[in-house]
Amino acid sequence: MAARLKERFLNEVTPALIQKFNYTTVMQVPKIEKVVINMGVGDAVANSKVLDSAVNDMQLIAGQKPVITRAKKSIAGFKLRENMPIGVKVTLRGDRMYHFLDKLFNVTLPRVRDFHGVSTKAFDGRGNYTLGLKEQLIFPEIEYDQVDKVRGMDIVIVTTAKTDEESRELLTQLGMPFAK
Repeated sequence: MAARLKERFLNEVTPALIQKFNYTTVMQVPKIEKVVINMGVGDAVANSKVLDSAVNDMQLIAGQKPVITRAKKSIAGFKLRENMPIGVKVTLRGDRMYHFLDKLFNVTLPRVRDFHGVSTKAFDGRGNYTLGLKEQLIFPEIEYDQVDKVRGMDIVIVTTAKTDEESRELLTQLGMPFAK
């Protein structure tokens, strides 16, 4: 599955991008560098057991063991102290990244209720794209009965593109369902 998206990038997307943006070498063509999935677990401040289920969910979704993120500062209003565990994140590269993106574009996003495509305004100005999901239930690996709490997550697709236009074209060619 991951090989299919990678092959498509090499055989179809690269020539199309070279033609559209008039690149002189193949090395100028933007690529997807990594995908970072982040899940903030604010409830972990009160109950540290909540973090374990978030770790399990993230491991099922990404196919890789997540890293526990910790608070950088103490915030009294949130009863948060420095170095308290407050989330989990995974950085995917290589074949796992392509496998995850293929699954995201073709299986997961179409399962979202009333889905009309992802926003075209979520680029950061440097060619990276951020996608926010409201629940982990849209992933096929997550069993509805096993979920203790619905958690959202952020998916950041980091590319080597210099501009948002190049990045948008790259993701469109790879099959990302942008809103019309």
